[in-house]
Amino acid sequence: MLPSHDRFPYSAIVSRPTFSWPEGRGLAFYVAVCVESFAYNAAGLGTPLTPGHSHPNNFNWSWREYGNRVGSWRLIELFDAFQLPMTVLLNSACYEHCPELVAAHRARGDEIVGHGRTNSENQNGLSREDERRLLREATDAFRRHEGKAPRGWMSPGANANVCTEDLLAQEGYRYTLDWPMDDQPVWMKTEAGPLLSVPYPHELNDIPAMIFHDSTARDFTDTSIDNFDEMLRQSEQQPLVFGITVHNFIAGQPFRLKQFRRLLEHITRHRDAVWFTTAGAIADHYASVVPPPSDARPG
Repeated sequence: MLPSHDRFPYSAIVSRPTFSWPEGRGLAFYVAVCVESFAYNAAGLGTPLTPGHSHPNNFNWSWREYGNRVGSWRLIELFDAFQLPMTVLLNSACYEHCPELVAAHRARGDEIVGHGRTNSENQNGLSREDERRLLREATDAFRRHEGKAPRGWMSPGANANVCTEDLLAQEGYRYTLDWPMDDQPVWMKTEAGPLLSVPYPHELNDIPAMIFHDSTARDFTDTSIDNFDEMLRQSEQQPLVFGITVHNFIAGQPFRLKQFRRLLEHITRHRDAVWFTTAGAIADHYASVVPPPSDARPG
């Protein structure tokens, strides 16, 4: 037998419980915006723009920082124009690094998703206690600044550990974005009870698409529109989730922002058929209409 995660069984999407999103909508759509902070003159700068450069890598650090100083503000203006919410994947270090930016998202009422302390580190490979310490330190910062802990979590660098889901459930998290394996939410089994996996985009994510696979901004928008049109068609038969992930230092570049505006123009023409929402609202609604299975209990 092959090793298994034992978090959830196989399930064909054509054999699922019937439910609907609010107002009978078939497609739930959200945009995750990554807001991150990185160490200077140290390893762990995330995706390299200048691979092989030694530290201090001013060029790579500045590429990232552009998103916090400029890109996020342009994205906020864009989302304000379309009256759309954001799901903000936030490093807790941003409370100290760029508090004005975090305050702007708070003022909009955007959902804050826990995204670790900083993307200069990841959880994979940490001991259980070290990962618990990372998770609690980040969560305490979110609670202190927002007045409440996040409901959702996305591991820095999408690089979770083998026990991450158990720790998340123990710390009170309700859903994770670390498992992009479905177009509907999936209940997961943990040591502390059920945890929901909300669909997260692995390909319609600007880092793998544009940085790893060399898609242009126009390619990304065209692909996203094709994906939206097809999922809207499929959602006439069963409810689905379509998410797009952007990083403020990538999508916030002017030449990409122009194309991203074209994407939002296309999608928002279908307000009568689409639920424009956040990952957390998707998790809440799904949990209210599809309870966890009896086997999603502590093992």
